[in-house]
Amino acid sequence: MREVADRMVFEGQVIESSNSKFKVKVSEHHTASCTLSGKMRINFVKILVGDHVSIEVSPYDITQGRITYRHKS
Repeated sequence: MREVADRMVFEGQVIESSNSKFKVKVSEHHTASCTLSGKMRINFVKILVGDHVSIEVSPYDITQGRITYRHKS
């Protein structure tokens, strides 16, 4: 986990996908419901189940976030 100004950055794995919502497993006991960031939508980055991603979450609600990067396999 990194902390950048007013958000926290985690790495996790996508375990579920429906429409534009993704469920990302961050740790053994924590999952977050995420959407794609604007840059990823503009550049048509496709996210599949099993992909390793970086997400940003607010320190006030860590159950929802935004996918900011898809790591290379």
